[in-house]
Amino acid sequence: MTAAAQTHGPLVSTQWLAERLGDPGLAIVDASWYLPAMNRDGKADFLAAHVPGAVFFDIDAISDHSTDLPHMMPAPEAFAAAVGAMGISDDKTIVVYDGAGLFSAPRVWWMFRTFGARNVFVLDGGMPKWLAEGHPTQSGEAASAAAAFKPAFEAGAVAGMADVRAALDSGAQVADARAPGRFDGTAPEPRPGLPSGHMPGARNLPVTALVADGRLKPPAQILEAFAQAGVDPDRPLITSCGSGVSAAIINIALAAAGKPAPRLYDGSWTEWASRPGASIEPKPA
Repeated sequence: MTAAAQTHGPLVSTQWLAERLGDPGLAIVDASWYLPAMNRDGKADFLAAHVPGAVFFDIDAISDHSTDLPHMMPAPEAFAAAVGAMGISDDKTIVVYDGAGLFSAPRVWWMFRTFGARNVFVLDGGMPKWLAEGHPTQSGEAASAAAAFKPAFEAGAVAGMADVRAALDSGAQVADARAPGRFDGTAPEPRPGLPSGHMPGARNLPVTALVADGRLKPPAQILEAFAQAGVDPDRPLITSCGSGVSAAIINIALAAAGKPAPRLYDGSWTEWASRPGASIEPKPA
């Protein structure tokens, strides 16, 4: 087992990773994924340059393809088969990063944790910090020997639409990571035909309140952002966003601040706003 299992919190430094490249107990995962408006291709970026030894995790491919919702959680067996084929076993120390610094990596960190991996971390600063510091890179496809990943699915980490409705009806907390304009209905959603707005009773905790320059803010600033949003990090919480990716940034921010793990609404706003009878504030025009 690598030394990451002895660290505290959900992050490891670029220096820590650079010192352990080639460690057989380490799995490095490039989880780069972007919204269409970002005009970037995660797989193309990976092929051009990635951390040596990394494998590419395709959020859209490793998902439930039986639903019309984007990149929903796959069945445990499907997840295990996909990451096992990438050479990742559940007993490895897994370090996840992305090309934006901190955007999609927390989603994959959360997925691995939810499917039972015990030692999963996110690279602090991601690929931008790795490159800025002059650490080595590789290009081209990754080649890894297959491994056995034994899933232990934590169903309670995932919230469905019924769970969110029940939470809102009871006055429980739902924190939405989308930008304020999308939350208050003054800016459009990136997915065509989907109205903006929010679930009645949800609180807006945008990613920009938790992340600066591709890195998590210090714990004190994270807790201040929660307070300003009217969210108590010590009470039960469900996180949400556009499609279940950036919601995980709230999850990892709570982990970094030493607070209880919330549930994540996998379908998020894409599911809520597209389903008949869902309440939306303000009401779409």
